[in-house]
Amino acid sequence: MENLVIVFAKNPELGKCKTRLARSIGDEKALEIYKELIQHTATTISKVSASRAVFYSEEIQTQDLWDDALFQKHLQSQGHLGQKMQAAFEWGFAKGYSKICIVGSDLFELSASDLDNAFQELEVNDMVFGPANDGGYYLMGMTRFYEKAFLEKAWSTETVLEKTLNDLKGLSIAFLETKTDIDTVEDLAKHPEFHKYIPNSILKKLTSTHKTRM
Repeated sequence: MENLVIVFAKNPELGKCKTRLARSIGDEKALEIYKELIQHTATTISKVSASRAVFYSEEIQTQDLWDDALFQKHLQSQGHLGQKMQAAFEWGFAKGYSKICIVGSDLFELSASDLDNAFQELEVNDMVFGPANDGGYYLMGMTRFYEKAFLEKAWSTETVLEKTLNDLKGLSIAFLETKTDIDTVEDLAKHPEFHKYIPNSILKKLTSTHKTRM
């Protein structure tokens, strides 16, 4: 395989994942949701014609939701998010892959066609991004290592994609459809599949607000 999909994932431990979401629905429900997101991400990536690697936040696990037969398993490097992603891309290109895409594990809207489209865009572009509604990105892909993509900036903020693009001027860049990561209870409410985790009082308020905006 010349194509590689890298996914960054947190180890699913109580109190250590989806912490913003947990403020509204509690640690236990947040953990259950994250496990569902992992399962969705793993299933989606398994449908893509590419090699696959998962990079864990804390420790490498086996016999878990990331199928040992489908995913190469590694540990994220130390440092800020940019340094972690940089190390993962450097590893992938050192292994000989010619097109690499990285995604997170909290996008319920992620589909196999998103990744197929990303690799297709990399046939004629230097890089590809999947913009997120919060100003970041849910996917970044490249055809060779571009160090400027990882320059230090305010990671996990609404300016990440904008500042990254400013650092990459001169490259040909394609964009996928804009999507929404699940970080807050408002994001969660957009997906009926997860309504069972939201207290009725909060859900009624959120759904009524959504209808009013429509």
